[in-house]
Amino acid sequence: MSKKIVIVDDEPITRMDVREMLEEAGYEVVGEASDGFDAIEMCKKHLPNIVIMDIKMSLLDGINASKIIIQEGLADGIILLSAYSDANFIEKAKKAGVIGYLVKPLDNKSLIPALEVALGKSLEIKQMKANIASVQKKLEGRKVIERAKGILMNQQGITEEEAYSMIRNLSMKKRVSMEHISEIIIMSIDGV
Repeated sequence: MSKKIVIVDDEPITRMDVREMLEEAGYEVVGEASDGFDAIEMCKKHLPNIVIMDIKMSLLDGINASKIIIQEGLADGIILLSAYSDANFIEKAKKAGVIGYLVKPLDNKSLIPALEVALGKSLEIKQMKANIASVQKKLEGRKVIERAKGILMNQQGITEEEAYSMIRNLSMKKRVSMEHISEIIIMSIDGV
């Protein structure tokens, strides 16, 4: 599967050079933009793996566009490009949440390794976010079951173990999750 890349730079020649380097290395450039606003729209349309974006652009600069793209989950990762390597730009880039920073002029020796590292890191971050979401969902389900157990214990004067057994048995009998059974128990009480 080829990796989808969006290139954002207000200089057409830079975009052309970066596109050429990427395509020669086998990457798929799915779009180009000349400012931060167009970058966001391009990312909404293509959901790229990586955005390679210049920092200094008119209208919306690369750092602020990066913040929006990252917050909205429109790309797996962003590499910022700049002619500047001073600490202020680097600190802003770190705060924006980008996963790479390259100083112009670019060449294959710096672009391709940085891109590969960024792709690897973005995949790790994506997997971590998925794991966190999964754990949060399980925790929410557990809370629902705990609340339903409490309701059954109060209503029927039974132990926690008996309430859990009741929910589990209903779940198996009705062939639905314990969380679903618990939600129904909670709704029946909330509706009263």
